[in-house]
Amino acid sequence: MKIRFSKLLSVVLIILFVGLPCSRPSFAFSIGEERELGEKLLYSVRSTFPLLEDPDLVQYINKLGDEVLAVAGLQYFNYHFFLIKDDEFNAFAAPSGLIFFYSGLINSMNSEDELVSVLAHEIGHVAKRHLAGRVEKGKIIGAASLAVALAALALGGGAATQALLTSSLAAGQSANLHYSRKHEEEADLMAYGWLKTLKRDPHGQKTMLETMRRVSRYRSDRLPQYLLTHPNPEFRLDYIDTLLKIDENELTTHTIRDEFEFLRFKYRIMAETMDATVFREHLISVLSDSRTTAFSKIMAKYGLSQLERHANNYSSGQKLIEEVVEALPDKNLLLTDQGILHFEAGEYVDARILLEKGYNQNVSDMYSAFYLGKTYKALGDLKKAENLFKSVSYQMPEYSKVYFELGSIASQQNQEMLSSLNLGKFYLYEGKIKLAKFSLNNVVKGKTTTENMKIEAERFLETIEKLEEK
Repeated sequence: MKIRFSKLLSVVLIILFVGLPCSRPSFAFSIGEERELGEKLLYSVRSTFPLLEDPDLVQYINKLGDEVLAVAGLQYFNYHFFLIKDDEFNAFAAPSGLIFFYSGLINSMNSEDELVSVLAHEIGHVAKRHLAGRVEKGKIIGAASLAVALAALALGGGAATQALLTSSLAAGQSANLHYSRKHEEEADLMAYGWLKTLKRDPHGQKTMLETMRRVSRYRSDRLPQYLLTHPNPEFRLDYIDTLLKIDENELTTHTIRDEFEFLRFKYRIMAETMDATVFREHLISVLSDSRTTAFSKIMAKYGLSQLERHANNYSSGQKLIEEVVEALPDKNLLLTDQGILHFEAGEYVDARILLEKGYNQNVSDMYSAFYLGKTYKALGDLKKAENLFKSVSYQMPEYSKVYFELGSIASQQNQEMLSSLNLGKFYLYEGKIKLAKFSLNNVVKGKTTTENMKIEAERFLETIEKLEEK
């Protein structure tokens, strides 16, 4: 409870820190204000939530998000999708298109269409500006109480959260921030339409709602936050059922999906977030069930390989992933998974061969690029490593770890100011503002700083100054 209360206070302080307008007697978001708040929150979430930020996971969830946005029409905001390492059954959309999925919710899903249905539903809330509208409608509190209310929505239930809400005016506003039946209907209808346009199976929306209903019955003593902020799963299920019956004949045209990427994504997350014994038992039950398809059994072995990786049992993990590669030779990402197991075992030459093969087959895969860069660095080829890390930083400019690697290489090459510049970016994207300022000011004042480095450091310092504005 102490950890969750500490997280809650962190969120409250961060939302206050980034400067919600507090001079007005009532709070209402304009589109411009919502954009500004989102930009500031973007730099803060990493210091508040334990995020899953491996490039393959981030690229996958963003690819699905972009797929929905491509059919959703013109949007007010640039969207960002985050994965939070937390077993809560939760997802939420913060102001200006920041959408968060908790690993506990991902772990409950059984198909990519289910994942896309929830993602599309959250995009629907943002597109309709439901949260901003609920804040405006309340007109009863200032920034401090709103910060507490948003923090409660983000972090879920529990005694600490409820005590803080009860002791503040945010209790009323928190209830006001919960989506209404009309809002849920609007977001569900938009998601349903987008799934059809994408030739995805809207039955995934139905099965996800059925999961929500089971969870609500099973955990009726304390509902997960997602079911509190997104109420009426029974009504929503009836509504989607009606839509499915109307479109019964038309829905035979949806595309049959290869579930490899989804199951890999899910099992990677489960291996990192779930209790290892529980996850292992789940995978063994999949393997021993006579009704399990050959593909599902292969993917269960993939899940076991990731468990072995996290337990540092690299030899066992390598044997398992070899079986998966043999069964699914066309899946390039498996070469990267295989190479990473060798890299983490310290077998850098073997890692380089596999990672080069994987990267050359898909140069847009930043997971391969990042670990191939780390492998080159371990082998002493700093120039190749630097080029790959620069490529990752260009494709994923908010991925903090790549700046740490670039800073480390610059340090090894005795480029002190370039190292400080990259460490400043690393700290900034980690949400460590004071350390970012210290490193970036060193660059501005440095005697060996180039003009371009100084301009870049000053630009980031201006960003930090905006973050600190009240």
